[in-house]
Amino acid sequence: MPFLVIDTVTIPEGGGELRLLSNGTDFHIQIAGPPPAQLMSSRVHGSEDALGEIPCALIAKRNNACVLIGGLGMGFTLAAALAALGEDATALVAELVPGVVEWNRGPLGDKAGRPLDDHRTEVLLEDVASVIKRSADTYDAIMLDVDNGPDGLTQQRNDVLYSRTGLAHARRALRPGGVLAVWSAAADRAFARRLREAGFRVEERTVFAHGKRGQRHTVWIGTKGSKPE
Repeated sequence: MPFLVIDTVTIPEGGGELRLLSNGTDFHIQIAGPPPAQLMSSRVHGSEDALGEIPCALIAKRNNACVLIGGLGMGFTLAAALAALGEDATALVAELVPGVVEWNRGPLGDKAGRPLDDHRTEVLLEDVASVIKRSADTYDAIMLDVDNGPDGLTQQRNDVLYSRTGLAHARRALRPGGVLAVWSAAADRAFARRLREAGFRVEERTVFAHGKRGQRHTVWIGTKGSKPE
């Protein structure tokens, strides 16, 4: 079926434009070109599910767990995190683009089960890097799905999240034994090394974009250690 543009929103601070498209019952988010680049699809979200499920399962038994998700996307990571967490948990979502939140409250919402309506969800309309930088011993897990991972597509400023400085901020923002989970379109040995140097015990997981087939993506699971190397 042909792709129909439903809405276009501006990424703050000169970051370009995002488009929400549909073809039939499926939705797609792409960054405007030329050429346009598809960022995500409602048909293919297995690795986004894994980003929410894996770290939250590790900390789910903690009382009053608090997690931070960087990038709302289509809501699948948030939905998976909520499914793994207890009823006393809090899930904060930092999303820079207000239009993406509105899409999730509107036409996209049913695809992920409307996780924004869950009483445990709070939305912060700001850059997740700023949220992390001002935090200390706050989160049991931080999940980052920003700009296609360490090898970003849309904004060079997102590189700070995955730099040594950004990883140091993330480690400080986590509670003891907290978990940093990072989604990436591809493996990156240099990034895995930076995680270890920042004081994380690192596990690299390969996950499928759709069930047990399709494109493979990478989710890094970094557990906060006692001190940086």
